[in-house]
Amino acid sequence: MTPPFIVPPALLSSADPDPLAATGRPLRWGVVATGRIAGTVTTDLALLPDAVLHAVSSREARRARAFADRFGFTAWYADDEAASGYEKLVEDPDVDVVYIATPHAQHHAVAKAALRSGKHVLCEKAFTINTREATELAELARANNLFLMEAVWSRFLPSMNRAWEIAASGEIGTVQWVSADLGFPAPPDPAARIWAPKDGGGALLDLTVYPLLWAWGTLGLPQSVTAVGTLTGDGVDAQNALVLGYSSGAQAQLTSSLLAHSPRTAVVCGSEGWLRADGSINNPSELSVRIGWGDVRTESFDVVGRGYVHELREVTRCIQQGLTESPTMPLEDSLDTMRLFDGIRAQLGVHYPGDRR
Repeated sequence: MTPPFIVPPALLSSADPDPLAATGRPLRWGVVATGRIAGTVTTDLALLPDAVLHAVSSREARRARAFADRFGFTAWYADDEAASGYEKLVEDPDVDVVYIATPHAQHHAVAKAALRSGKHVLCEKAFTINTREATELAELARANNLFLMEAVWSRFLPSMNRAWEIAASGEIGTVQWVSADLGFPAPPDPAARIWAPKDGGGALLDLTVYPLLWAWGTLGLPQSVTAVGTLTGDGVDAQNALVLGYSSGAQAQLTSSLLAHSPRTAVVCGSEGWLRADGSINNPSELSVRIGWGDVRTESFDVVGRGYVHELREVTRCIQQGLTESPTMPLEDSLDTMRLFDGIRAQLGVHYPGDRR
């Protein structure tokens, strides 16, 4: 069995350093895309004293210019007949590291261009749409001695790491089952990237990484996965339910939905007690613990910025120290996730145009 996450001591809630404190030389950032997640992450990036907002790109000049003005970027790039905006950005000699916030299906092309241009890369989850694309990026980064990481921000939150620490400590006994859900009704717009096969749409790539973190972080990667789902007329999963099996006999039930509101809860149940995430499973504000029939203990956590500061601090620190992978979010974890998702998509019958390349 692949072991659960190893929790670096510096990330535990009791020893978390100030994520807003500079850790070395300033890094000049380029941001590819100007959508909602790009804006949210850039808001937190601007809080880091050793982050320089240098360049942003978009397909449209109007959007690139507005984003640059909003956050104070030095340069902006947009598509024209000669090149795409992101191609211009990755060729900018003053960009050190590129953050990619495009739809999933564009991650591979943008990250590949950035790595070939000698840039370090932080790429939004899902890392790519399949294992083949993810493997190519990992090999390219390693061959060129460049930093590459999937932006699974929850991996770096003190509340999440505290939950994994409690589960690993034996306080709730041997973990026997995990339940986690994440769902919200997305407007039924076939042109929206969340529903579009060409963009890698569907609940799996967009949402399932979060429920999966709770199973992986406490039980490890599973030995078996059974998946069922509801597909749209365009063939993407609007909803999926997964049962993960382990050689120990433990199980996990994970649900992701673009059709219904869910309580967004995660419960880790052991032979001596249970642990529950309160608030949201991707950024818990509280953890509740109960041993046997005793009283419930609650631990509360503050959020720095919008919650992405810890992830951005890790990327910054790693690059400053000459690391090419994060010890907290190594490339092999992203490859394992894509292998798992490929198998789940095969069971669900979900196929993307990029799978055929």
